[in-house]
Amino acid sequence: MKALFYVLAAGCLVMTACNGSEGRKAAAIDSIKQKTINSNDIAITFEEKTHDFGEIVQGEKVEYSFKFTNTGKADLVIEDAISSCGCTVPEWPKEPLKPGQSAYIKVIFDSAGKEGYTQKEVALKLNDGAGYHVGPIIRCNIVKK
Repeated sequence: MKALFYVLAAGCLVMTACNGSEGRKAAAIDSIKQKTINSNDIAITFEEKTHDFGEIVQGEKVEYSFKFTNTGKADLVIEDAISSCGCTVPEWPKEPLKPGQSAYIKVIFDSAGKEGYTQKEVALKLNDGAGYHVGPIIRCNIVKK
């Protein structure tokens, strides 16, 4: 019984040690990847950076897809996209885009509870290590029903 306990304890230690090294290994690989991509190699260009919906009725949900192109020299990855409030939801491609490839970021705006002129922007976190960048912007004038 004592031998079984020691075998189980040793197995747990080995598994814990392996799990820790995997995490460190993954972090080291990510660090190497970041060093090999020069932030000057990452570039995103929007066909249209601002969209004005004009006048919409309060409670209406509207959406627009912004076309963008990877104009950099390396693969472009949008790691995250956030908006200035919960009423604006961005949807973006999760896979890397090769230089020259294009894709769309869809922005959905829910005007419930809002009134008057509104402008919302989406901030994008790219794989350039520079934090968030200003992305597409939507505008509208919300009128009551």
